[in-house]
Amino acid sequence: MPPNTLDLQDFSATPRTRLRRPLRIATAVAAILGTLAAPAALAQSSTDMASQLKALQDQIQQLQRQLNELQAKQAAQSAATQQPPAPPAAQAAPSSATTAPVVHAGPVNVTFGGFTALESVYRDHNETADIGSNYNTAIPFPYQANDHVSEFRESARQSRLSILAQTPRSGSYSAEGYLESDFLSAGASSNSAESNSYTLRVRHFYGLLRDNDAGWYLLAGQNWSLATLYANAQLAPRSERIPQTIDAQYVVGFNWTRDPQLRWVKSWGNTMSLGFSVESPQASFYSGCSGVATPAPAACGAVSNITTNAGGSLFASNQNYSIDFAPDFIGKFAFDPGYGHYEVYMLARGFRDRSPGTAAGTNNTAWGVSGGGGLILPLAGPALEFQLSGLAGSGNGRYGSAQLPDATIKPDGTVATIDEVQLLGGLLFKPTPLSTYYLYYGFEQASKTAYANAAGTVGYGYGSELYNNSGCDLLTGSAGTCIANTKTLDQLAIGSWWKVYQGDIGNFQIGLQYSYTKRKTFAGVGGDPSTDINMGFVSFRFYPYQR
Repeated sequence: MPPNTLDLQDFSATPRTRLRRPLRIATAVAAILGTLAAPAALAQSSTDMASQLKALQDQIQQLQRQLNELQAKQAAQSAATQQPPAPPAAQAAPSSATTAPVVHAGPVNVTFGGFTALESVYRDHNETADIGSNYNTAIPFPYQANDHVSEFRESARQSRLSILAQTPRSGSYSAEGYLESDFLSAGASSNSAESNSYTLRVRHFYGLLRDNDAGWYLLAGQNWSLATLYANAQLAPRSERIPQTIDAQYVVGFNWTRDPQLRWVKSWGNTMSLGFSVESPQASFYSGCSGVATPAPAACGAVSNITTNAGGSLFASNQNYSIDFAPDFIGKFAFDPGYGHYEVYMLARGFRDRSPGTAAGTNNTAWGVSGGGGLILPLAGPALEFQLSGLAGSGNGRYGSAQLPDATIKPDGTVATIDEVQLLGGLLFKPTPLSTYYLYYGFEQASKTAYANAAGTVGYGYGSELYNNSGCDLLTGSAGTCIANTKTLDQLAIGSWWKVYQGDIGNFQIGLQYSYTKRKTFAGVGGDPSTDINMGFVSFRFYPYQR
């Protein structure tokens, strides 16, 4: 052992005893040295006495320095022992490592997260939309005035707040609750005239019980749908692979919802998982009926049914809600074999209407079934990544960002589900820790689900060739001469995120995005018109809890 070095093994178990014993040792050493020095001092000159006292002071100061170093090490070891493990960070676009502080509320660890956002959007055709775009019905045709004016808006409403509460383990069990919100909601009095006041909304709010030894969890509350692509085989909440876009509607072809659900997932190590989710339904119907003439022939009145109702108690009165009879059912299998991540899932949904919409009518139901999947492949280590996901089947329009309709109505008033295909491919490139680039191509297509009366003069359903499209490209056109049911939507989105600052006070990021969207319609009387839109986005974000 080097001279004048304190042996840590000399200290007993308790921190207070460890700190007091070095003081006793220092005092004893000083006393012994003083006793030994006293006789010699009587025979020495005052100069020798001063020299010995100086040497004694140096030794005491050296012991004190070693004591201070030992105290600092002890404090650091104690803090490291007491610090709880860092909780998983809430996923946000763009993703970053988190150093969020943990607040102890009794036995629960509470972690705060989120970011501030100032964002702007420019569209070459007006949608009258905030930072979340409408890829389907709001892209105007030339007969509409909005096709001839552009749109610029600034918004802070995508700013986000999150709270994660995690309990300690009790045996094999642990639990957590998660709340995440932003301001992309409009109340009855919300406007942009002066105060720009908009309402706080629920994005996610759920509780989760986990059996850590058995490898399963049970989630109840609102979260991303189990149909969403995840980053790993555990299908763990907050590990969803969300597109990095600034646009709050993400990108065409992305499969998702955020809805109330009851979910159970069982995992086998880090390799595979099997999950099942029962999710809140909401059906979208196209109840159209039209003929060559304008306005539509009186025969369309025969389709007098109820598919939705205006909101009642605790619902928005200006919104319509479908008359569902069963939840959406989703089962998913995820697999990480060692290279890449892979998922497959099944989706089953029920649809209902009442025709005619009277007490003397009948209820009509139909089921739609779809299959989906996705994969994530590292192409050049963590720097370059490819992802692909898709969904195909009947009645799945709700699960695509374009929001195509799920079902339509036959001439006899019964329900017909619409066959649809959705696809999204993307590249994510991270050449440095400070920069991220992304490229997405999305596609959604609906199949013609159309019918006609016995005379073949009146069209029913979705995409009928009898619908009038003759006025879509005319300045003198009208809604009655431009039925224009959407057949396909294609979108290309490219963008980047740059960490302008990354350090002790968080990180500041700038995002840029451009997207081009093409909307094509089914052929009808007058042709198959199409339209498109170009959009540019800029985002300034501050992540106080991420480095």
